[in-house]
Amino acid sequence: MNELLHLAADPAAWAALVTLIVMEVVLGIDNLVFISILSNKLPEADRGRVRKIGISLALIMRLVLLSTIAFIVGLVHPVIDLGIVGPLNAHGEPSFETAFSWRDLILLAGGLFLIWKATKEIHHSVDPAKDESAPDVKTAAISNVGGAIFQIILLDIVFSIDSILTAVGMTDHLPIMIIAVVVAVGLMMVAADPLGNFINNNPTVVMLALGFLLMIGAVLIAEGFGVHVPKGYIYAAMAFSGGVEGLNMMSRKKGGGKGH
Repeated sequence: MNELLHLAADPAAWAALVTLIVMEVVLGIDNLVFISILSNKLPEADRGRVRKIGISLALIMRLVLLSTIAFIVGLVHPVIDLGIVGPLNAHGEPSFETAFSWRDLILLAGGLFLIWKATKEIHHSVDPAKDESAPDVKTAAISNVGGAIFQIILLDIVFSIDSILTAVGMTDHLPIMIIAVVVAVGLMMVAADPLGNFINNNPTVVMLALGFLLMIGAVLIAEGFGVHVPKGYIYAAMAFSGGVEGLNMMSRKKGGGKGH
């Protein structure tokens, strides 16, 4: 209790909290886009429930990981070393690493999964498969819900570890980390349905979001190999692409595409 009162009276602690909340919200965008795309594949009645389950699991995983910070920090120690030295960069350092920690392996697996999933969804959007067998609708819905939740859990693990390691790198105070995570996930919960509905109602946005997932997957793989990609570049590209798509949508609504 005394620690909380001390932190509440410390302006530096408030600055760290605000900064960390912003960082957690930004990192949560990836998680939210994936959940939105996956839930939109389900029957409409199940979408909201699956989104809430997915985001709730993300919160639980983050809080559990925060309770085992020593273990999480230990995930950055190498466990596999292939002994390969990549070409040197401008600073005289290897351009990529082949000494992998558990965090690196998790990021690699998550990146590969995201690329596979996004590629599969893009293929389905471009050339939708026609199901001739017409399976039982209720059974298929239950199966799809379970599969969606399982895939969300897999990506929640990847994004949660990345999120907590970011929090550990920004502050040493556990209460600040917990508050930031709870606030960020709460904002994700509020934004989940509007974002999911927006993506579902705009087919071109679906393809753009899948492109984002491909890019995020590639970044995760690069991070797994020790190649640091500044997150600002990634989110700036996403914001620029989103802005261009927004202009396209405005143009279509005003009849600007009639001349094509």
